[in-house]
Amino acid sequence: MIIKLSPFSPIDPAQKITLERRGEALVINGECFDFGPVPDGATLPMEAILSEWIAQPVSRVDGRLIICIRLPVGPDASASALYPADIFNPPSGNVRLPQ
Repeated sequence: MIIKLSPFSPIDPAQKITLERRGEALVINGECFDFGPVPDGATLPMEAILSEWIAQPVSRVDGRLIICIRLPVGPDASASALYPADIFNPPSGNVRLPQ
């Protein structure tokens, strides 16, 4: 799994995101999205996902899921949050996001 982060400035500065990996599923702010059924070489369109937190269609390339998540950042965000690195194969559990 590769998680790409897309920083954005939310209208409500209190808007936060929590992310947890459960195998091939992601739990975003308590809502579970299971991407296990996406076959290799396929792309799941945005219309099929129905989440404001997922920024692009989800695809599986060479067996790896590629998921782009919107990352809310405030005016005092660090450089690592404004220009985040991809997260490669995070372990199951909470995914640490840059602040």
